[in-house]
Amino acid sequence: MARYMLDTNMCIYLMKNQPEEVAKRFALCYVGDVVMSSITYAELTYGVAAANDPEQERINLASLVDDIQVAPFDIAAGVSYGPIRLATRDTRKYALDKLIAAHAISLNVIIVTNNTKDFIKYPGAILENWLLET
Repeated sequence: MARYMLDTNMCIYLMKNQPEEVAKRFALCYVGDVVMSSITYAELTYGVAAANDPEQERINLASLVDDIQVAPFDIAAGVSYGPIRLATRDTRKYALDKLIAAHAISLNVIIVTNNTKDFIKYPGAILENWLLET
């Protein structure tokens, strides 16, 4: 059962193997402990398409998803989105972060991000920053 959901920035760090603190912390996890949202996967595929070397980035992303399951955004995640959107209705920014937070809440997992300030405002979100906790 998953314990952590990686935000996009943590996935990028793992794809680039830097900063190495993230890879070291990830290595301490058991298979299945870590997932990424299908929302994060979508963001990463955009990064692949926009990369200077899309083929290499496609290989890097494929390698990442060999190690980290992509969790589908489902009805439970959609239900979790409502309260987050309501709590932040005055803020139109960070639409994808709101969806990722809702997804993590629906799975009862910790969001691992280097942008804790962006996620702290979402009710029910539990956060870790593997750059600060190594």
